[in-house]
Amino acid sequence: MVLQGGLLTRREEPVPLKSISVTLSIREFVAGVSATLNYKNEEEVPLETFFVFPMDDDSAVYSFEAEMDGEKIKAELKEKAKAHSIYESAISNRRQAFLLEEDKYSKDVFCCSVGNLNPGSSVALTLKYVQELPLEADGALRYVLPAVLNPRYRGSGSFEDSCLDMKTPVVPLEDLPYTLSMVATISSQHGIERVQSNCPFSPTKYLGEDKTSAQVSLADGHKFDRDVELLIYYSEVHTPTVAVEMGQPRDNSDGFMKDPSAMVCFYPNIPETQSPVISGEFIFLMDRSGSMQSPISKQDNSQLRIEAAKETLILLLKSLPMGCYFNIYGFGSSYEAFFPNSVKYTQQTMEEALRRVKLMQANLGGTEILTPLQIIYGQPPVEGHPLQLFVFTDGEVADTFNIINEVKRNRLRHRCFSFGIGEGASTSLIKGIARVAGGTSEFITGKDRMQSKALRALKYALQPAVEDVSVTWELPAKLSAKMLSPEQTVLYKGQRLIVYALLSGTMPPAEATGEVYLKYTFQGKSFDNRVTFSLQPKPDDNFTIHRLAAKSFLHAKDMGFRDTPANDKKDVLKISIDCGVISSQTAFVAVSENSNKPVQGPLVCRDIPRPVLLGAASVMPQHCPRAPPSFMCLRSVSPATRSNHYKGMSNQQDGCKPCGPMINKDLCALVFGENHLVQLISLQNADGSWCLDENLAGILGKSLEDLQAAVPVKDASSLSWATVLAVVWLHSNAIQMKGEWELLEKKARDWIHIHAASIMQELVKAAIALIKSSVDPAIFAI
Repeated sequence: MVLQGGLLTRREEPVPLKSISVTLSIREFVAGVSATLNYKNEEEVPLETFFVFPMDDDSAVYSFEAEMDGEKIKAELKEKAKAHSIYESAISNRRQAFLLEEDKYSKDVFCCSVGNLNPGSSVALTLKYVQELPLEADGALRYVLPAVLNPRYRGSGSFEDSCLDMKTPVVPLEDLPYTLSMVATISSQHGIERVQSNCPFSPTKYLGEDKTSAQVSLADGHKFDRDVELLIYYSEVHTPTVAVEMGQPRDNSDGFMKDPSAMVCFYPNIPETQSPVISGEFIFLMDRSGSMQSPISKQDNSQLRIEAAKETLILLLKSLPMGCYFNIYGFGSSYEAFFPNSVKYTQQTMEEALRRVKLMQANLGGTEILTPLQIIYGQPPVEGHPLQLFVFTDGEVADTFNIINEVKRNRLRHRCFSFGIGEGASTSLIKGIARVAGGTSEFITGKDRMQSKALRALKYALQPAVEDVSVTWELPAKLSAKMLSPEQTVLYKGQRLIVYALLSGTMPPAEATGEVYLKYTFQGKSFDNRVTFSLQPKPDDNFTIHRLAAKSFLHAKDMGFRDTPANDKKDVLKISIDCGVISSQTAFVAVSENSNKPVQGPLVCRDIPRPVLLGAASVMPQHCPRAPPSFMCLRSVSPATRSNHYKGMSNQQDGCKPCGPMINKDLCALVFGENHLVQLISLQNADGSWCLDENLAGILGKSLEDLQAAVPVKDASSLSWATVLAVVWLHSNAIQMKGEWELLEKKARDWIHIHAASIMQELVKAAIALIKSSVDPAIFAI
């Protein structure tokens, strides 16, 4: 069943939410956010209103307050059932009340309830949260303000009292009655190089000559058609740091907030191996629900999600090492596997998988991922080939906790790499399954290419794992550190490690220092990173480090309102209340103390609409169960027509025996358009070589006869000549996308060194001349 968006809001009903304003403060790699929702009741009756909105899964919400008619009301964090009871009692007694809670089925969706808003009254609701900022591959810190909440598909499970079950109205973007504004202040002791965004922003304004502080703001008129993303580039982002924060000993005699806390950030310089030293079983689980027929973003010429997925799978298939095992699953309301069990990676199995990838469509209905996960985990392991699971989804799944728990139960037998596709992907799902299974998570939005991020994850999976990861402290006598973060078991090159600890005991004089060591082994060698830091804690009114530490703890223990074990539920509730950080077991509730003025008249409910993303809807098939009733469904090519095209061409791949498939040119054009890079990659054989045929000649802009006549060495293998030509073409025409093809190109170079080492120099020189390239022959390690 799909959670439908509901009916359009009638124009004669004014929407009480008027604007959302966000103040963002980024210090080093931590963001503090204050978001204010401004309401006004323009009707003649008192209102109760609901607003469902997304928030990043890593956010630690610690404050919720209301300002109404000169009265400020600070909400209290209560056990969830008690908070609901207080709210409902206040409403029934005609008092003004407010409730903020995390959804019972997903950590990244919140519901704000405003009860008994008097006619003519205005109220400003402010919520505050802190979060760590993830580090991108190019060193940028990434902050995202989720502005898009997609419909979440749910299966047959129970969804009573879920925010996602509310019949939220939907309206076209141009009719959305509330606005979004955002101002961001950024500071770093190392200096700010630049700030980029996927949305129109004001030019970066530096607040000092040393460029350690800057400010940007969102341009007026932002539409809720995409998440707001900021990329912040610092001058020295990789420097290890330790920050120590004062506690609250007076107010917390034995609680989480009593002692000082410390946050340690390491960015270890892990060496990169020259060649993969492990094989594995690689399973690619691909979302094929109807929403995958939507564009990745609202930007012009954005690629359809399913088309990007097909290109990505082709790249992954071509980049796998010989001798590994693999399989591909597609899922929606049902699931399909390419093979009954994982198969050994050979020319034959690769060709079969490639044929099926090209025919793949977003035609499997909803988004039910749990069943295929259970099927995958139920398969017998391949001895000597550790399981590496790659999950690609637009994340429009409601019950994330059951899925995360299923991955967690199997964490000892595999690693999970997850990819959220498009704006509005569930951060709770994408980050959660990677976190519990020792992998990495990526989000593909705007102009991001799924292919480069997927290939980066595959490189991680092919690298040997860092082992024996440990963090140790050297502190003065009578002072000890209690680790709060879950132990990190897997570390990758280019990955940052953040740990939290409470410092208990006697704090030394101000000049005292401590040291923290990160130790690990890599391919039998020992490495360590260390950092010395001042033990004088700094005050922070927001207690940022304590609350981030609490969030880290909650990530490990909080498995949802219904699924958290009883013992863990007690710990989750205590930590949540101690630190004031919302969890699945708690909610913020505020009740007006002005009891002398009960609200008059019958209470009317108003839901806050969310936007219809017409761009996404326009490419959804009419039969897609995800499309709300208000979507207009248009199709440039009908499914039947598309099916007939494939049916007529699927048997035209008559292999170039023994070296690989002969891809029909019309089929190539239909599947890949004019993308010569993907066409070339699709022609590569499993062992890394290419065939000398008309398909390769067409990509190189030559005739097959010209290529055959240009072979510089008599009796040279046509495979050797074709493979050298293909590698030269890659370096000449697609160097800006090297991150996507470097693994398969390395396979090609290894093949050349094995099969044509004695004549490689002549082949390379002739290929460079024929293609008229300026490529350095050193790329072949000559």
